[in-house]
Order: sequence, then structure tokens, then C-alpha cells
Amino acid sequence: MIRPFLSAFLALLFVSPEAHAGHYPVTIQSCNREVVFQHAPEHAVSNDVNLTEMMLALGLKSRMAGYTGISGWNTGNEAMRAQLKGVPELARQYPSVEVLVNARVDFYFAGWNYGMQVGGPVTPATLAPLGIAVYELSESCAHVMRRPAASFDDVYNDLRNLGRIFDADAQASTLIHGMQKRLATVTQRIGPNTTPPRVFVYDSGEDKPFTAGNLAMPTALIKAAGGRNVMDDVQQSWTRVSWESVVARNPQAIVIVDYGAVTAAQKIRFLLDQPALLNLDAIRDRRFIVIPYDGATPGIRNVAAVETIANALYPKAYAQ
Repeated sequence: MIRPFLSAFLALLFVSPEAHAGHYPVTIQSCNREVVFQHAPEHAVSNDVNLTEMMLALGLKSRMAGYTGISGWNTGNEAMRAQLKGVPELARQYPSVEVLVNARVDFYFAGWNYGMQVGGPVTPATLAPLGIAVYELSESCAHVMRRPAASFDDVYNDLRNLGRIFDADAQASTLIHGMQKRLATVTQRIGPNTTPPRVFVYDSGEDKPFTAGNLAMPTALIKAAGGRNVMDDVQQSWTRVSWESVVARNPQAIVIVDYGAVTAAQKIRFLLDQPALLNLDAIRDRRFIVIPYDGATPGIRNVAAVETIANALYPKAYAQ
């Protein structure tokens, strides 16, 4: 006769692999949708450098069938490319439905204007019948639903959800804790400030600047660095504004997003050469803060961007 404890041990020993499937099925909130995962995706694709870095930071390279939208926008970095060795880039910019189907993709990590366009051919609705689940970057949900200003909670939410989707909760928690600890150090270092410096974000554009409104990640970065985005009253994500509105707000510093064919130095030279901007405090003081694309968009590089901005806004605090 098998004793009860031995019976229980044998039951565990010979349990099917499916029983070790962790917490599945899991239901994930993605923008205004709920997505159910019966198991961890095995042929995932991420779009854009910031989303791809999240996947790599969570140790999910082995789950990736490829990535898209990096080389075509000139947003990648060499360290990340080295990590991606052996993983193919399926599309230089936005992928087509055919590209994803041919790669046998079962999961697409993208966002609105990060690999998908409202009304475009690649959306959660068009991919679902093909067996491709989509998780949308939280910050990008502003393009399809009402939501509050961008915040670090959006990034933490994405990391936690990816952790649940891929059964990588521990890795997600470690990443989040590390980010929170570094942000707390920034806050402690710069101290209280009743009058945060005025900051403008310049991505690109000549006739009209392309900048970050209240719903885009740089607003949260600048706030965490002790500043204020002068366009935080614009209830949009990334958008175009007029130069007149920039002049009226008179920023004391300008954040330059560094990516693409036009270098950060060329962007700065363009701003310095504009007669209408000559009286801006930021232009007079030559106060430019350069951050990379993957620091300006939601992802694991956001804390480094905050540190860069805080250092520039509060040089005395960082000179100690």
C-alpha cells in the first residue's frame, strides 16, 4: 500500500508539463481591450527600439521570432543590436500583415504610432483572426481612448503585463524596483523646487515643431527631473504646434530627441539660426539637453533620460 505522502510525491513527479504552465490563462488589459493568453507566446515580434529593449531586458530573446521598425528610423543602438544577434529584423519600418503571418508570429508588441496606425492594415482587430495577439504600449493608448497624462506608471504597467504574459514576473519586478530606486535618488538629489524650470521638447520639424504634449512620455520625464514641459497644457501625445506658441511659453531649456537622419547637432544649429527664437531663454543660454529616442519614448531607458535632464537643469546638485 502506498503511503499518502508517497502518493502525493509521485503525483507531483509525474504531473503533465501543462500543469506547470504557471498562472495561465491570464487576462491582460491592453488599452480598451482585454486579451486572454492561454500560454506564453513562442513567436513574438516587437516594434521599435524602446519596445524591443523591454523584451530583451525581461530575458525574452528566445521567445522572439523577430523585431521591426528599428533600422528604418535610425533609432537603434549598437549594444542592443549585439543583444539581438540571431534575431531577424522582419521590417525596417512598420510591418505588413503578410510579414507577420509568414514569420508565424503569435504575439505582436506594438503601439499606436509605434508599429500600428488607427485605420491601418495592422491593428489588433486585423491580427486577431490570424491568431496573433497584440499588446499595446500603454502611452500610445491616448490615440484610441481617453487617458490621463503619461507617467512612469505606464512603463511599469507595460513591464508588469509583459511579465504576466511571458511568465517573467520576477524579472519585471526587478526592473521596476531598479527604476524606482534610481528615480528616488534623482528626487532626493535635486530637492524641492517651487518653480520648476520651463522645458520644451524638440523632436523635429521646421515649419512647425513636432513636440511632446501632456500625453507623451517626455512630460513625465521632465517632471521627474524637476522641470515642467511648457506644452503640458496640450492634451495630445506627440503633436505639432506653432513656433509662436513656443515663443509665448519662453522655455528655459530645450530637450532634443536624437534620432533619424538629422543629427542632434543639426537640430540645435537650426534652432539657433531662427530669428524668431533669439530671445528665448533657452536659446540665449544655449541650454540644450540631448536624449536618445529610446530615452524619450516609454521603456527601460527613461530613467537615464531623467538623470540627464536633471543634471542639466540642476548642475549644482550634480556637481557635488
